[in-house]
Amino acid sequence: MTAIARHIDAKRRREVVTPEGVPLSITLATRGSRLMALVLDYCIIFLTVLIVTVSLIFIGINLEQLDSLDGGGGEFLLVLFFIAMFVLLNGYFIFFEMGPRGATPGKRMVGIRVAARPRGELARSGERLTAEAVIARNLLRQIEIFLPLSFFSSAGEGGAGSAWIVGSLWFATFMLFPFFNRDALRAGDVVAGTWVVEAPRRKLADVLSLASDESKRGVTDYRFGDEELSIYGEYELQQLERVLRDGDDKTLDAVHKAIVRKIGWQAGSGDERAFLEAFYTALRAKLEGDMRLGQRKADKHTQAQR
Repeated sequence: MTAIARHIDAKRRREVVTPEGVPLSITLATRGSRLMALVLDYCIIFLTVLIVTVSLIFIGINLEQLDSLDGGGGEFLLVLFFIAMFVLLNGYFIFFEMGPRGATPGKRMVGIRVAARPRGELARSGERLTAEAVIARNLLRQIEIFLPLSFFSSAGEGGAGSAWIVGSLWFATFMLFPFFNRDALRAGDVVAGTWVVEAPRRKLADVLSLASDESKRGVTDYRFGDEELSIYGEYELQQLERVLRDGDDKTLDAVHKAIVRKIGWQAGSGDERAFLEAFYTALRAKLEGDMRLGQRKADKHTQAQR
């Protein structure tokens, strides 16, 4: 990597501090990757719309052959079409970004995700991405993209006039918005308190796969009971996974101390990674076992729910 590339990468790095006081380093997604993800998502939406349209046309043709359209079948199919369009255009991004990955299929292909943005000078984070934030950032997309398109459509076939000028200015303002702030935030991110960060697909060590391999030293040396494991939930598991992927020795030591203090253990030093890998494996096994029983624990602040 050249010096220029390292400098550009460093400009996108941010450090946030969890409520436990653990510093975590993240990298903001590039504007190009966000644009590519948006294009991929709209391609998926377009293909889905095409499939739905062809399916409804096929159903309509069969209903016509059965002389069912006169009974209101045609109007019903038209209503279904508009409902499908509304759900796809408004619910696609909200549905996927409210999931545990915080990313649409397009974002996952590019390797980025939506995350809660820390507020204040201390840059403290650790909050979960809320449904309210996801809904807010995506509803604003209607204002950013689709509203100026309505101006363009009202401009007429001539492609000129005040409506076309207003639409162009509106579109340019929101499209260029990410270029005028250091975190590459779009207007929806500013309103919702979110940003988009890199989430590259990197495999954890084999110990994190839950495969039972007795030769893995350090994993089988620790045993945790339900009382220790019931303290944390799915959100903490995801954060621990990220620390094991990307964390340096300083971060691993800080997380190790935080977990040991939380579960009431007295652990030595020098084997922080082995301890954290063992705790990750045990916690993941417990949470997955609880999910099979219909119980989920979102984070350390909530009780397990059915």
